Amino acid sequence: MTEDDLATAVQLACLLEASAPKPGNVSPGRDFHDTRYADFLASAAAIGPAFRTAGSRPLGRTILLAIEATRRWSEANTNLGIILLCAPLARAALDAPTRPFRDRVREVLASTTVEDARQVYAAIRLAAPGGLGSAAEQDVHAEPTIPLTAAMALAAPRDAVAAEYATAFERTFTTGAPAVTAALEAGLGWADVVVQAFLTLLATYPDTLITRKLGASTAEEVRCEAARALDAGGVRSDGGRAALDRFDASLRDPRNRRNPGATADLTAAALLVVILDRGWPGGAGARVPSRAGR
Repeated sequence: MTEDDLATAVQLACLLEASAPKPGNVSPGRDFHDTRYADFLASAAAIGPAFRTAGSRPLGRTILLAIEATRRWSEANTNLGIILLCAPLARAALDAPTRPFRDRVREVLASTTVEDARQVYAAIRLAAPGGLGSAAEQDVHAEPTIPLTAAMALAAPRDAVAAEYATAFERTFTTGAPAVTAALEAGLGWADVVVQAFLTLLATYPDTLITRKLGASTAEEVRCEAARALDAGGVRSDGGRAALDRFDASLRDPRNRRNPGATADLTAAALLVVILDRGWPGGAGARVPSRAGR
């Protein structure tokens, strides 16, 4: 994989995720009061240069550069979680392709430093995500004293992105990427692939952004609603699509408090894993999708 291919893959994963009508999220024709679909498009385009050279600099620096690039194009926090998830995947993609992808990701995470944590803390402060709060240990408003992956492990119980760092991307590799692959094998179009993968992740794990904003009970209610929509067929049946419409309506309010944003970030990571590990269908070197997660 070339550096240009890597940048394209990251941008493509972001664009696919943003463009699909995922319940409770921004998508074409479904803006939030403070964030537009166009903001996500601009953000996806902006981060290409930072990811193009992800293999030649420390992980934390890539994350900070990508957030700085995003802020030049969007005032909203459109992609902090996506950048945090995609950066280790991108760096691992440039390593020896003969080894399983997840093993390469593990090595990237095991090699993070305190300086990586310092750069990522600066990126988080710059992105200013909603509902961040404070932490008793290694708070992002202070200077870190432990490597990035160790700091993420402390936040893992309350944040899905941090949990991926602590578990070598467990949810991405065992739930998200297989859901993407299964939907592709079923012949679904990309918009439906994204929605089905999103729904599978949300039905399996309560969204941690909703948990931080509204509490664990509300996040569990949303998870159960996602499971019901999935059981009704999701994008694969008329009944499932009707359930998705009702689900989407239930998640929208003027302040977007029920937005399953963490699940959207995991969906983007799952898309990137499949694109990096299996190739883009129709592109040079692409392979028939098989069960990602090894």
